[in-house]
Amino acid sequence: MRFATKPIRVGQDLDQDHRAVIQPLYQSATFGWKSLSDIPDIDYTRCQNPNRQTLEQIIASLENGKHCTVFASGMASIMGAFSLLQSGDHLLMASDIYGGTFRVAEKLLPRYGIQVTDICTKDPNSIEGHIRPNTKMIIFEGPTNPNLSVMDIAGIASVAKRNGLISVFDNTFASPYLQNPLDMGIDIVVHSTTKYISGHSDVIGGALITNSQEIHDQMFEYSKTVGAVPSPFDCWLTVRGLKTLAVRMKQHCENALAVAQYLEDHPKVAKVHFPGLPSHPDYELAKKQMKDFGGMVSFEVKGTGEDACTFAEGCSIFLLAESLGGVESLIGYPPLMSHATMTEEQRVAKGIPATLIRLSVGIEDKDDLIEDIAQALAKIPAREAVGV
Repeated sequence: MRFATKPIRVGQDLDQDHRAVIQPLYQSATFGWKSLSDIPDIDYTRCQNPNRQTLEQIIASLENGKHCTVFASGMASIMGAFSLLQSGDHLLMASDIYGGTFRVAEKLLPRYGIQVTDICTKDPNSIEGHIRPNTKMIIFEGPTNPNLSVMDIAGIASVAKRNGLISVFDNTFASPYLQNPLDMGIDIVVHSTTKYISGHSDVIGGALITNSQEIHDQMFEYSKTVGAVPSPFDCWLTVRGLKTLAVRMKQHCENALAVAQYLEDHPKVAKVHFPGLPSHPDYELAKKQMKDFGGMVSFEVKGTGEDACTFAEGCSIFLLAESLGGVESLIGYPPLMSHATMTEEQRVAKGIPATLIRLSVGIEDKDDLIEDIAQALAKIPAREAVGV
């Protein structure tokens, strides 16, 4: 079964009672037992639910994985991966990573006695120099949030395997449509299903996918124990959104490339971050790893942080809002949104200046999007780049 068919057919046989084409919503907290000697597979929604089960089957199939556990949010799924660590363990975390993951690693994991080292993952060969006897896991992402750098997934996975580390990769920005990290040797793939997987900005969720039965059993037990599970309706909505993932991603990619090309030639733009541009330092690696280049574009305005805010507040089709991956185009301002937890010094060190804007390019008409960007950039005074 090919990619576009999977979210429409996997785990979705016709309803047994009425042959409904769309799976019914099982909005029930509990399910009856026939007898004490006949324990049902699904008995309580914190543990499992038919809608959740279907969603897990679909996501696993799209990532070419054997097992999937879904969670109530992307951050809950990150915590599910971190639940494999114990007090005294050491985690390697990519320096170019989502601010929420950084927040957990900096503020929460040390309370549990887990050591964290922030490292650059651009060169897989440099990673071994940071590995300690107690290092158990490495977590990274790509294209990264918000700089859209691309990491050598297979190279890093190889280093992790050679040194007995669990490799965790956040595939949210690419979606399963564009790349499948398990095929490149990664142990655990993370998704915020809030984003491209659901695709309509109407549900929060997360997922962990693995080929390891042992890892899956531990993550599933964690989700059941702490109760960080999505509701049946959240799962139903996500399945509905997934049905159009393939067609949505094609339009996201087409629109994002057009937007990036326009920005690259604009006199008020200092730098564009988009792996689909030949000028991007990771262009060749992105071509090798990805089916297309995604719907995310970041850029730096010439001028000041105030100029960046002028642009962000000046669009009308692009909406000023957190999140990404929905059908509508959104503007994110990382210093006040995705990476607000970091200090300004930390952001600048990670390549997130006050002049940086992150665009989640939706599926609207690309000419309308470019016109909206043009009129917002026109509100910025003409000047040379002056730093942050």
